[in-house]
Amino acid sequence: MRKAYEQVADQLYELIVRGELARGERLPNENTLAHEFGVSRATVREALRHLAAQNLIHTAKGAGGGSYVTMPTADHISEFLRSSLNLLTEAQDVSLEELLEARAALEVPAAGLAAKRRRAEDIVRLREAIPASPLELSTLDQFAFNEQFHSVVIETCGNVLLTVAAQPVFSVLQTNLARSSLGQRFHRSINDQHRSITAAIEAGDARAAEREMASHLEFLRPFYEKAWRHAVKAVERA
Repeated sequence: MRKAYEQVADQLYELIVRGELARGERLPNENTLAHEFGVSRATVREALRHLAAQNLIHTAKGAGGGSYVTMPTADHISEFLRSSLNLLTEAQDVSLEELLEARAALEVPAAGLAAKRRRAEDIVRLREAIPASPLELSTLDQFAFNEQFHSVVIETCGNVLLTVAAQPVFSVLQTNLARSSLGQRFHRSINDQHRSITAAIEAGDARAAEREMASHLEFLRPFYEKAWRHAVKAVERA
């Protein structure tokens, strides 16, 4: 049986998603909500904390204080998924193979959609995410460019659900890869492959974009495997 605060949170959740409580609307105070739901103020307070954790409401203090309806953005949901996925990965409940399969399932079609939907400004952003002299950059900067490139490809596909799902998977893999030692060949090859993906997207060739992205992800596989083994050994030594 669900706890009292969960039942209150569920009812408020339904009001929010049905639009009966609109974005920006102020909720009744705790005393009023407690009376309406027949529970204590402590139960209402816990229900509000539960909703705030889901980014469905936010609480302000001061003269205009109170709880206001807000709705989670794609970034909020993506960040929540990233944190949860990272915890699962650290606990070894998610394998590298599962992450790689998920990334290919998401980013390959995203590249194809990007080729169909790209705008001139998207191509500019893709090119800006490929450094002209990657070997002159620090490892941190190189990974920042890499992250930016893949983020732009995913955003260019124009599908919010793909963006929400793909970004957390990419971030977890990127974090593990950044912990390993990678040579000049890796960074030079990465940027060459990014240029090939960009060329296919700019040409509007969806099949070529998917093919280039699939090839790129396959190239990355042994590097991820090496980084993953290194991470596992580090945990075992700890």
